[in-house]
Amino acid sequence: MITLIVIAGLAVLLLVWFVTIYNRFVRLRNLVREGWSGIEVQLKRRANLIPNLIETVKGYMGHERGLLERVTELRTQSMSSKEPGEKGKVEGALSRSLANLFAVAEGYPDLKANQNFLDLQNQLSRIEEEIQMARRYYNGTVRNLNIAAESFPSNIVAGIFNIKQAEFFEIEDEVDRAVPKVSF
Repeated sequence: MITLIVIAGLAVLLLVWFVTIYNRFVRLRNLVREGWSGIEVQLKRRANLIPNLIETVKGYMGHERGLLERVTELRTQSMSSKEPGEKGKVEGALSRSLANLFAVAEGYPDLKANQNFLDLQNQLSRIEEEIQMARRYYNGTVRNLNIAAESFPSNIVAGIFNIKQAEFFEIEDEVDRAVPKVSF
């Protein structure tokens, strides 16, 4: 009789442990989804701002058409990509193109003095900061999920329920990863 009680107690403990680990994965997976949703919201805000920026710039920079078309093309690609790895590559290219656009705009004093352009530039700058915060949050939640999926004994539950590691939202371009050199 005591053996049966001990076995039943161990079975209940094992079940509680199993349910606790599974619920942790559910929470972590939902945090990853929330983090990705936050990135997508900020990227959508930026994508909505880009056409206004391009229209403002077009009047001043007619001969920079290739750059404007590239920004538009990358915006379209960004909005259609869904996976973090693919989206990371496109977003890196879009950020570089926008930086090029602003660098070229430096050569147009009338454009730099245009209040609408300055407002759009400031809005874009704020959105870029919010995208960075959303990326950090997302990557933190991915890290937590991946640690849980790899760690023993929770990796047993992850294997049973086919819980996969999530993909980080990373910078793909080595130029962006490089530390800038400062020399005097």
